[in-house]
Amino acid sequence: MKILLTGATGYIGRRLLPVLLENGHQVVCLVRDKDRLDVNKFKPELITVVEGDLMHLQTLSKVPKDIDVAYYLVHSMNMSGGDFSKEEKASAINFVALVGSTQAKQIIYLGGIVNEEHLSKHLASRKAVEEELRKGKVPVTALRAGIIVGSGSASFEIIRDLVEKLPLMIAPKWIKTKCQPIAIRNVIRFLNGVLGKDYTYNKHFDIYGPDTLTYKQMLEHFAKVRKLKRKIITVPVFTPRLSSYWLYFVTSTAYPLAKNLVDSMKVDVIAEPNDLAEKLKIKLIPYNEAINMAFEKIEQNLVLSSWNDAGDNRIFRKGLSKHIEIPKFGVFANKQTEETKDAEEALKRIFAIGGRNGWYYANWLWSFRGFIDRLFGGVGLRRGRKNAAETSAGEALDFWRVILVSKEEKRLLLYAEMKLPGEAWLEFKINDKNCVAQTATFRPLGIAGRLYWYAMLPFHFFIFKGMLHHIAAG
Repeated sequence: MKILLTGATGYIGRRLLPVLLENGHQVVCLVRDKDRLDVNKFKPELITVVEGDLMHLQTLSKVPKDIDVAYYLVHSMNMSGGDFSKEEKASAINFVALVGSTQAKQIIYLGGIVNEEHLSKHLASRKAVEEELRKGKVPVTALRAGIIVGSGSASFEIIRDLVEKLPLMIAPKWIKTKCQPIAIRNVIRFLNGVLGKDYTYNKHFDIYGPDTLTYKQMLEHFAKVRKLKRKIITVPVFTPRLSSYWLYFVTSTAYPLAKNLVDSMKVDVIAEPNDLAEKLKIKLIPYNEAINMAFEKIEQNLVLSSWNDAGDNRIFRKGLSKHIEIPKFGVFANKQTEETKDAEEALKRIFAIGGRNGWYYANWLWSFRGFIDRLFGGVGLRRGRKNAAETSAGEALDFWRVILVSKEEKRLLLYAEMKLPGEAWLEFKINDKNCVAQTATFRPLGIAGRLYWYAMLPFHFFIFKGMLHHIAAG
């Protein structure tokens, strides 16, 4: 089959893509930024990458007409500004128009479980998107999931942060809300399993795991699996705003996402039973087993995708390529070089920088800068990195975004996502003379930007110098 895959650079899309390719399908990946999808990791002969934005119908003209099935895996809940529900609806309308002009016989959509009378804004938007998709002429198969458990998923990482960091949790009353978590492996099997199954056309199916748990029980089970002793005290005084800030400061989630998650967590997410798993011969994975599977992937450095892969910010809006060319005028720069005796090892250290590996020098100052960033509403350092040894363009790396990573050029380029009065780049490169060049570039915004640079100058000098020395010397 020839399949159109939207959201190919997102958490679900990155995991579904290799499965579709292994089954021999031709996949057309519709992405806003082709630089974020490295097709060489898969089977490039089976992949066609089309750059387009579902918010702008005129950019979608290059999508081929001979597709058989289209996946709609687009989500905007973590956007930092604007009304995500309006954007999601507009995107769905354009998607319907796009797919309606092709030969597609099926649309497969992953939404949320929406069986309660009163829905959160997030779940109401998911339901509205499904309704828009059904207005087209192409039959829709809608899969509705609740909490998805897997390495790198937002839910998994939030629970992990809470359990591993807090021996005692003072939690809001929504922690008693019920849900039916489902393993990411099961989600991918459902998405792949309904492909071309005509008995699923124009129907919706709740997909869910075998356990019905409260959020409190999910935290307790997680602690038990990780062999940690944790105490959770529920109090009724947490307002939604306080709950959102609580999640934001304790976990790696951004505030807009925390706010929408808290709103959704007040609603029970209980599925309507169905026999789809039986028909597709899918063995449902219990919650505790899903946790163990996730940690196996983490420990083996085999995490395929992270919720941080999918972002809705100025970098992704403009495209990574717009930030590759570092400005030369109107900027401040700190450039240092040091010779290395082992360029190969130095390059490995460059590509492994950040996350649990740290920044090789004055890590406590990096942590303090991350804390300050969180206080001002930034992302901080808690996003870490997906893989301890490798990275790719578009991935989050602490409070940076990877813009370019090239073994051939021996170069790593990062763009700052922390709160700054300007824009910042951090570049590492090894030249032919085995010298490691490290350049921090800052384009200030007004007087505040200039004052910031001069205030940080003493710290930059010895932090960057120490970091470079450890990279070059090992």
